[in-house]
Amino acid sequence: MPKILGESLEAHRREVRARVFDVLRAQLYERGFDAITLAGVAAAAGVGRTALYNHFPDKESLLVAFVEDEAARYVTRLTEAVEAQADPVDQLATFVRLQLRVLAEYHMPPGTALASALAPAAYRRISAHADPITDRLRAILAGGVDLDRWPAEDPDVLIPMITAALGNRTLVDGPPEQLDDVIEAAVRFVLRAIGAVI
Repeated sequence: MPKILGESLEAHRREVRARVFDVLRAQLYERGFDAITLAGVAAAAGVGRTALYNHFPDKESLLVAFVEDEAARYVTRLTEAVEAQADPVDQLATFVRLQLRVLAEYHMPPGTALASALAPAAYRRISAHADPITDRLRAILAGGVDLDRWPAEDPDVLIPMITAALGNRTLVDGPPEQLDDVIEAAVRFVLRAIGAVI
């Protein structure tokens, strides 16, 4: 009988997922999605292949579950950080800083781009995790308009421009000692771009 990790079946499931996700995170950024195998992940995580297959029937399912977990934790972190600020200008600055810090923390995996490595349905599931982040940005922009902190503009125009600016890896791929200055320049850029009254 396989060993149960934790005090209950639910604790066991959480522990298996945590171990597997830790290994997957490392392997994704060291080797890329194409080179990952479920057997290799199971071995590195110290769980049996059968146990892993009970949780994730294939590599694609594993990746989708991993992204869902990472995204949920990030959305919680983002929500808490933004809601700790009362003023929309500070909320937007916090949003920009956190987006760029997270971008700097996560290195792009080598290999095939995920869009081409996954089935369209799986890629759509992964992409859907950007929705709460976009919703948070939309709420910040609306709050700033309501409090006359910046002029009203169509958020469907502003949001893609802001996210495009914040998604540019070249901003955060420079020397680590320059990251703080780069992030603060990006904050000033976004605030000026929307016409924030500071």
